[in-house]
Amino acid sequence: MVGFSAAVIRRQQFLVRCLVGCNISSKNLSYTTIKMQSVVSGGSPDFAISILRSITPSLDSSRHKGQAGKIGVVGGCREYTGAPYFSAISALKIGADLSHVFCTKDAAAVIKSYSPELIVHPILEESYSVRDEDKKSISAKVIEEVDKWMGRFDCLVIGPGLGRDPFLLDCVSDIMKHARQSNVPMVIDGDGLFLVTNCLELVSGYPLAVLTPNVNEYKRLVQKFYKVKIGGVTILRKGGSDFISNGDLVGAVSAFGSPRRCGGQGDILSGSVAVFISWPVSVLLNGAEPESYGYGVHRRVCFVEKSCFACI
Repeated sequence: MVGFSAAVIRRQQFLVRCLVGCNISSKNLSYTTIKMQSVVSGGSPDFAISILRSITPSLDSSRHKGQAGKIGVVGGCREYTGAPYFSAISALKIGADLSHVFCTKDAAAVIKSYSPELIVHPILEESYSVRDEDKKSISAKVIEEVDKWMGRFDCLVIGPGLGRDPFLLDCVSDIMKHARQSNVPMVIDGDGLFLVTNCLELVSGYPLAVLTPNVNEYKRLVQKFYKVKIGGVTILRKGGSDFISNGDLVGAVSAFGSPRRCGGQGDILSGSVAVFISWPVSVLLNGAEPESYGYGVHRRVCFVEKSCFACI
């Protein structure tokens, strides 16, 4: 049991370093100051620490594969194979048990070569490889294949390396609709934000959707929907200070992280956020453990009606 406790502490230290960007020892873990201000927390310095402690799954011999999170990433095309990899692998590094990638056939072999830990599904298609008369049937096959897995996922990440091919975006729109019908939480990033900007009804009024725009992506969202209420969607706007809001509550994280602003950082964040979403969902469901193949639609329906995870 001592070994398991030490492993949990190490995991919490890693999570805090991801948030704060500094080295933390077990001796001062409880006293680390995280600059977070919120109408809920009242600016309490231990707020983020207490959240991490409350949602981090314990490590014990009674658990089985999948109970610490099963994440699906929808993205990856000919030009962009790194983004879905970073998103999916970061979910595993944070602590999820399983990470899937749904990408185009051109991207699949490349993403598979990056890591044997990822489960890669080469099911998406781009316009150049599909005849107009075949688009309807191929789209139906894509949805049929994704639906086989939908009930197993605790969260989906939509957009890393997706590209902007019209047919591909249409298929992903259908995937998002099915995910919403099944009450599967979604993190929208990258080209997924481009898709949402042009089709807000995909996430409007859905409390299990999180948008992670950078400053420029956020500006485009505001310009497009200046006087439109998105309704319950959580927005994590990245920047010098990260702002998080679900429309009612606002939180800010201004702790200094890496000064680098290179490609891939947002993808790592999207996979991490997906894990952080899946963990509190499990905790809030009256302490119930997830089933071996996901929480089940009926449980997620109860959760949606009860509260939004952003209010934790």
